[in-house]
Formats: sequence, C-alpha cells, structure tokens
Amino acid sequence: MSRSAYVPRIESGSGGIVGEVPSADGVAVRYEVHGRGAPAVVFVHGWSCDRRYWHRQVGHFVARFTVVTIDLAGHGESGTGRRSWTMPAFGGDVAAVLTELDLPDLVLVGHSMGGDVVVEAALRLSGRVRGLVWVDTYRRLDGSDSDAAVEDQTEAFMAPFRADFVTATRDFVRRISGPGADPDLVDRVADDMAAAPPQTALDAMKFAVGNERAAIAGLRQAAVPTVAINPAQPPTDVESFARHGIAVIRLPSVGHFLMLEDPARFNQALDSVIQEFAAP
Repeated sequence: MSRSAYVPRIESGSGGIVGEVPSADGVAVRYEVHGRGAPAVVFVHGWSCDRRYWHRQVGHFVARFTVVTIDLAGHGESGTGRRSWTMPAFGGDVAAVLTELDLPDLVLVGHSMGGDVVVEAALRLSGRVRGLVWVDTYRRLDGSDSDAAVEDQTEAFMAPFRADFVTATRDFVRRISGPGADPDLVDRVADDMAAAPPQTALDAMKFAVGNERAAIAGLRQAAVPTVAINPAQPPTDVESFARHGIAVIRLPSVGHFLMLEDPARFNQALDSVIQEFAAP
C-alpha cells in the first residue's frame, strides 16, 4: 500500500462496499461502491490523492446513482510495484474496476490528473461512457508545443519536487488552493499529499504534466461529451476548450480542490452535468 495511515477528516467513513480487483499488470486496485441507480458516477482522484477526496460527493449523489470511488494503483489502499506510472496504466485501473462491476452506463469524473486518467479509461470502455467530467484538469488546451519544449517544461516544473519532495508538495498544495479555503483543510491536504511515496509520485507527475496532446487525441478518439468544471481564477481559456467540443463551468472563490473547498456549489454544478448526460 502506498500509505499506511489515513489523515483524519479526509476519511470518507461512508460505509460503502469495498472491493479489490487486479489491473491488467496484476497490481491490486481498491474501490468502493455506494448506492444504486444509473448512470453510475465514477470518481477518479488526482495526483498523490485517493478516493477519500470525494467523500463530500458520495453522500450527495448516492441517493440517486450508483457511486464508485477508486484508489488508483500506487495510491490510497491500492497496490504498488508497477514499473511505470503512466496515464494509460491508470486508465486500465479504472477500466478493470468497472469491468469487474459490470456497470454499463457510466459518467467518469476525474480531478486534476484524474481527468487524463478518465480519458484513457473511456477508450477502454467503448459504448459504456455517457460523458466525462474534468475537474480542474487543464486551464488551456493547445497541444502545439514540440516534444522538446514539453520535456523542458516538464523538467522545470518537476525540479523542486526532485530536490525536496515534501516541501515542494506542501508549497504546491498551498499555492493552488483557493484564497478562501479553510486553512485546516489546506494543511491536511498538503500533509497527506506530501506523504505519498516520492518515487511513484514523481514518475506519475512526469507523465501527467506532459500529457496534454495525448489527452486531446484521446478525447477525439473516445468521442463522448466532455464538460470541465474549473475555478474561475486563474481564468480558463474557454475558446481553446470549445475548439475541442468541451463546455466549461467556472466556479467562483475556489481553488484546485474545489470539490472539497465548496462541495455544495461543486455538487450542484456536477449534478447539472450528470442530468444532461443522462437525458435520452
């Protein structure tokens, strides 16, 4: 397991049915299922997070939908031992869980890196996905940078994390949280993410930071409706999203962890998206 102890008050405590399934490479993937109803709403966490980060969504949606939360391999209670922590491998984790559960009608919700992951999952679940929801995954979609430029940008972004993973991760969380976020929440998230295994986290970061072109290509291939729910600030380049057929919902006064910072407003926005996807 990637972390032996959970941080209090991020824990879900929601009493769902917990299961485990091997991913394509044999790594055990832990998941939780709540409620009944279609479509099934599947929540995929971001970099160095886990399924507990959706606990404020589970309680809201469980009365009407099947709700699935997943610990990607190397995170939370899932197994380790993977050689390379790529977005396709993580997408395989999600697909393995949903194949095991035999859920035919899906809305995939991914936060941050999880947005890249749900694109890969959709490619493996052809015909079963009604729509994708990106939760602050990108602020601009361009994909025009050269391979060399992407590599340089990735290395520059990762340099502080390579030098001092714990400090850089804590600083990163505080920097991307909203100005009005509860300081105790920010501290808990910062400490929790900084406790991630650095080797796994750095490898996953490398693939996530440089994944924009693959995400764009995957969306084109998956050909399912996609909506982004982003903080209002810093601004999202809505026109660049529209070029790829992605609608954008912007929430004011929140930061990167918008589903934790303002769950009521986030849940309302996500509810409207799910209803749109579920319409005949």
